[in-house]
Amino acid sequence: MGTKMNALTFSKFGGPEVMEYIRVNKPVPGDGEILVETKAIGLNYADIYRRKGNYHLKGEPPYIPGYEAAGIIVESKSERFKIGERVAFADVPFANAEYVIVPEEHVIPLPDPISFEIAASLLLQGLTAHYLSNDSFKIKKNDWVLVHAASGGVGQILCQIAKSKQARVIGLTRSSEKLATILDSGADRAILLDENWKNRVFEITGPKGVDVTYDSVGATLMDSFEVTKETGTVVFYGMSGGDPEKVDPRMLMDTSKTLTGGDLWGYLKNSEQRISRSKTLFDMIVKGSLKLKEPVKFRLSEGRQAHEYLESGKSSSKVLLIP
Repeated sequence: MGTKMNALTFSKFGGPEVMEYIRVNKPVPGDGEILVETKAIGLNYADIYRRKGNYHLKGEPPYIPGYEAAGIIVESKSERFKIGERVAFADVPFANAEYVIVPEEHVIPLPDPISFEIAASLLLQGLTAHYLSNDSFKIKKNDWVLVHAASGGVGQILCQIAKSKQARVIGLTRSSEKLATILDSGADRAILLDENWKNRVFEITGPKGVDVTYDSVGATLMDSFEVTKETGTVVFYGMSGGDPEKVDPRMLMDTSKTLTGGDLWGYLKNSEQRISRSKTLFDMIVKGSLKLKEPVKFRLSEGRQAHEYLESGKSSSKVLLIP
């Protein structure tokens, strides 16, 4: 055996400078597993959290981060998938490498019109937006939908899915430069998250407020309740702005509001879920009802620069690592 491959790794926690592109052992698939030669790898904020040491990790150093990629099967110990097939995955560790072992349960086959780059740009954030809009709260025609961080990866896709369901969408951002990105995603209105944003929401919706608020900021949770109508729902699925305040169940009872939490891993429980949810997204891409901004690409060997770029917050496109 003893064959090697290149991987983007880190052995201590810290800034982008801890990322190292090194030779490691090439993995060997076991029963029910395939080996994928990666062609495009999605970089996500979770990879930054792992690098900083405040997110769960598998294995021993050198750690190989990454969970999302697309490529070609080069070895198969699975009866379901054959060598040469184009596939992707959204929830398999050690993805920042030239080769990744993927259990057959986690394999998502790629239809011909879906490129490796589209798949690696779409899956993690797209599957998140899919469960948020179908499971956490089922968006209906004419619903008022408020999306925090609407210029982010999940936010852009969530706005487009909501519009495909004929909802009315308001997108929030902290950056005036990103208002245009939100409108490009089909949102009816884009507003700044400033001291006046709640008043702006009511100016748009009328005194009742929105049917559902998607809050990935955390620190804004109580504000989200304020702009959500009686019998409305707040979906809490991230805390990019810090931990939320504690919620009093009496408030929920008195206002007939619903608080629900969401985490993608709760919805990707089996192969059927992964494949059917992904197929819905692929179909939307093919039909043109879901569009992704052109990704920003770095070589896998430029992992440091890619981390710096994602962390700078400048981009409104997916960042991809190309082996």
